[in-house]
Amino acid sequence: MQFCSQKFFLFFLLVFVLYWALPWRRVRVGLLLAASFYFYASWNKWLALLICVSTLLDYLLALGIEHSTAMWRRKLLLCVSLFANLGLLCYFKYANFFLTSLHDALKVVGMSTSFHTLNVLLPVGISFYTFEAINYVVDVYRRRIPAERNLGDFMLFILFFPHLIAGPIVRARDFLPQIKRPKRWSWARMHLGTGYVLMGLVKKLAIADRMAEYVDPVFADPSAYRGSAIVFAALAYAVQIYCDFSGYSDMALGTAHMLGYKLARNFNLPYLAVNVADFWHRWHISLSSWLRDYLFIPLGGSRGGRWQTARNLLITMTLGGLWHGANWTFVFWGAFHGVLLVIHRAFHNFSKARPQLERFLQSVSGTVLRRLLTFTCVAIGWVFFRAPTFGTAFTLLHRVAVWHSGLGTPIPMLNLRWTLLFLGICHAVAYWVPWRKLWRIPAPIQGFAYAAALVLAQVFAPDAGKVFIYFQF
Repeated sequence: MQFCSQKFFLFFLLVFVLYWALPWRRVRVGLLLAASFYFYASWNKWLALLICVSTLLDYLLALGIEHSTAMWRRKLLLCVSLFANLGLLCYFKYANFFLTSLHDALKVVGMSTSFHTLNVLLPVGISFYTFEAINYVVDVYRRRIPAERNLGDFMLFILFFPHLIAGPIVRARDFLPQIKRPKRWSWARMHLGTGYVLMGLVKKLAIADRMAEYVDPVFADPSAYRGSAIVFAALAYAVQIYCDFSGYSDMALGTAHMLGYKLARNFNLPYLAVNVADFWHRWHISLSSWLRDYLFIPLGGSRGGRWQTARNLLITMTLGGLWHGANWTFVFWGAFHGVLLVIHRAFHNFSKARPQLERFLQSVSGTVLRRLLTFTCVAIGWVFFRAPTFGTAFTLLHRVAVWHSGLGTPIPMLNLRWTLLFLGICHAVAYWVPWRKLWRIPAPIQGFAYAAALVLAQVFAPDAGKVFIYFQF
């Protein structure tokens, strides 16, 4: 049941009408909980039961942590929760990855093995709701929030269907108070939610799925394409993954707003970042802030010396890469960004001691240069993120480095160029135009714009739609 499918539209319409027709808060919560369970069970009913069992366990452990006065008991209950959540994540997502990697390593040293991969079905969105459960239990352990007494409210925090499959990663301290807050109909929120949903549909159907038509053939057989085709395919993938994931996030925020809930913003024009640290403040914000608060800072953050900080950055980003998928290319992608962050910190300290260099970097030309360099580094990283193997990634980069201009197949460029231009204009408008003034546009014009966005999404959507990229994580 994808957000951009007719089935989800009918499902959400029914939930929406019933939700606002019911005057009782507890009944509304029950409706959303039942709808969220049905939403997840439409993928797999047994995995829906699994998430309910793990949620019940975290609910009980958090209550135990809050009621315990002995530190050893609190730590024990916290470890049980972390072991259960990370254990489920490792089993379903990484068991076959670790077995295959061990088999390959033993084979390299000449040892024969008889490992068999497990027949495991990956629960959709397990990486997201696992991190949400961990942030809740850890915050209760740190006494930043009280343990939730109402089981239904806590289960809705984990299962709320707009963010269940692919985020954004919700913090318990932000979401749980919203459940208890009375909800009143608001045309302003309906307007905002509708705008988010339509923007997400355009990003997903009209842009991301179109870009896949350029990306998939090149990454499937890079040796058949010339260097220019590979460069534009890499650009197309940068556009695809941004519009695909931010499109999902927009629809999640929009549907939540239409039900009276507010989710955290997950993207902020990431391709306008002036450095890689700025990129991670703009890209998948809920994940980067989670990694900062629950991994980087507990490791020591930047409180130690230069080498300790570099170590913590590399560990955090490498594990962040592994979080994305059970493949060494994801691990490399995370480590690559860790190295970029270390280099950025070193260069930042270097330039601060040189006022002339710092003034150039802060100038208009220096800012443009920094943005181009940052985007180039991010695009190179996306090659490893998208490539199924290291061999594919290195073939792509090699054909660009030696520039196979006369060999290989070209790709049709017209639609791709127009899409890149359109996205660039959208970024420029979003960066320079004060959006609050746009809400004052007369309602008929706004309605026409919404209708045009819906038509645009339907007309430009390819015949064969693509599953959201982050569903696999």
